[in-house]
Amino acid sequence: MFLPRLCQNVSQPITSSPFNGTGLALNVLTTIFNTISPDQEGRYHVLLAILKIIRSQNSFEQLEPQLKNLDAWLATWQMDKDEQRKLYLAVSDVATNASEPKHAYQYLLKALRTTQDGEEASTPEARSLSIRALTAALNDPSTYDFSDLTALDSIQALRKTDAPLFELLEIFGTETHDDYADYLESHGRDVLDNAGLDADVLERKIRLLTIASLAASPSAAQSRQLPYAAVSKALRVPSQDVEMWLIDVIRAGLVEGKLSQQAQTLRVHRATYRVFGEAQWREVAARLEAWKGGLVGVLRVVREQKEVFVKDKEAELREAEQVARGGGYRPNRGYRNAVEVE
Repeated sequence: MFLPRLCQNVSQPITSSPFNGTGLALNVLTTIFNTISPDQEGRYHVLLAILKIIRSQNSFEQLEPQLKNLDAWLATWQMDKDEQRKLYLAVSDVATNASEPKHAYQYLLKALRTTQDGEEASTPEARSLSIRALTAALNDPSTYDFSDLTALDSIQALRKTDAPLFELLEIFGTETHDDYADYLESHGRDVLDNAGLDADVLERKIRLLTIASLAASPSAAQSRQLPYAAVSKALRVPSQDVEMWLIDVIRAGLVEGKLSQQAQTLRVHRATYRVFGEAQWREVAARLEAWKGGLVGVLRVVREQKEVFVKDKEAELREAEQVARGGGYRPNRGYRNAVEVE
């Protein structure tokens, strides 16, 4: 009964010890957390207080090793969705304050998923969280897959309430740099500023995603070649800058390949599909069929060689039996086989 108030009081700044106060409070709360039985929901309140102190200390590295236990803890404590959302948002805030955009977006997405039941997805809180998650996803330099986000009902609801933002998300999910340029020309850059979006991050990200689309296109998939000229045209950059962008897209893990300055092409080994639909499934089926045909050929060769090996062994045994019975001459099969091969 008194635990929430106790945690709140302990997590307040200790004015009598301005230098060591936060460390002392964190030690006290950690001791309380470890003392409480693992299945008791009292740990939830202690953890919220710990997160508050970690955020004030900007010490995300103290929290990160424990994040793998978070979902299991919530399941053990049987916390309802509102309490889950509160905890996920607290973790996201800690990560944001520590300049950890990847973790901030990850736990913001977890918080948003707690608002997807029925009419709850269209509430003002769900809309606010959806806009925040959308902004975090676009601003995070390492986030290139938006399928988990666009699958949420509250995000789809933005199509009516916040159409420009939803359109922007769709562009980064499936479209190219040309579409992004047209969007900016139509809506102006104010839409980015008003939403708190970083124009430089968005420009770099849409160019890398455009290269990924080019590398995964049917023509590139068939020839395994992506010409520098095609990249230059799609990104609207000078030809001398193409290699820099290709190196960036490889570093981002969206494409695997080998650059050829002489041929002015990228030899594509693998490309990330931004949209995986019917055409992509057909390509997977075709590749599996080709792989199956290759395995059938390998098995046929192995079977033929096995039969040859068995026949040779049987011939050797017969010759050995003849030698044993009659003391006759036994030919050197290795020499004979060498002559046959020759």
